[in-house]
Amino acid sequence: MEKKKVNQPSPKAEPSRPKAAEKKKPAEKKPQTDFLFDRQKYQILIFGLLVTALGFILMIGGGSDDPNVFSYDLFSFRRMTLAPFLVLLGYAIQIYSILKSKKQS
Repeated sequence: MEKKKVNQPSPKAEPSRPKAAEKKKPAEKKPQTDFLFDRQKYQILIFGLLVTALGFILMIGGGSDDPNVFSYDLFSFRRMTLAPFLVLLGYAIQIYSILKSKKQS
């Protein structure tokens, strides 16, 4: 019986190919992530938060040291008019900052 020879390529027959890890591709730039807000929108939002916080701070107080004495400071202009106005204004500023269209660069 004859033994069949398996055709094996000689080492010199084919040029060596670089492995996939060795191939160098041009550096791919990662796409820049777009933030939901830009710098100006964040500044407006923080300003709105500060105005809201100021309104809540102005509502503090008006109580009496003696529980048997009623204090009319509770109904002052600052607590009844100014503070709620500032809270609502702060919320309006925050909503505006969220709905404001983003600048296109």
